[in-house]
Amino acid sequence: MIRATAVPRSLRVTAAAASVAGLALLAGCAGQAEGEQPASGTTPSADATAGTGSSSSSGSSGTTGGTYTDGTYTAEGTYQTPEGPETITVTLTVESDAVTAVEVTGEPTRRESKQYQSQFIGGISDAVVGKSLDDVKVDRVAGSSLTSGGFNAAVEEIRTDAAA
Repeated sequence: MIRATAVPRSLRVTAAAASVAGLALLAGCAGQAEGEQPASGTTPSADATAGTGSSSSSGSSGTTGGTYTDGTYTAEGTYQTPEGPETITVTLTVESDAVTAVEVTGEPTRRESKQYQSQFIGGISDAVVGKSLDDVKVDRVAGSSLTSGGFNAAVEEIRTDAAA
């Protein structure tokens, strides 16, 4: 037999207030974390599907078209597969804040990664060329979803480098 016990109203109100306060605290922390940059000399850690990137500007022309400086930018993005980490190199040409060309290269270390990277590379141009650099973010391209994590990480680095 299950026996129900009445909880005094004052305890219910206190518990509810504590729950609301806890949620507000968590929401405040989440909002801060998105906009924060890691401290100098540190790198963010990647979760199982997110990518990390490193970049370099190559051949930037110095002309500004708005938010971003026109030019060609290259960055590496690393992503995690079930077999281990993989890396791709992303090169974007930006003119007047829009992506006018994209090139993705990879040196996959595993057979399945080679297949997925190849599919991703074959479909990425249609997904990003002509879009504003701010709007470039992909989830799945030509059946490849994990490669997107590395691509998106590289694009974030490119945005930083291209910021006018």
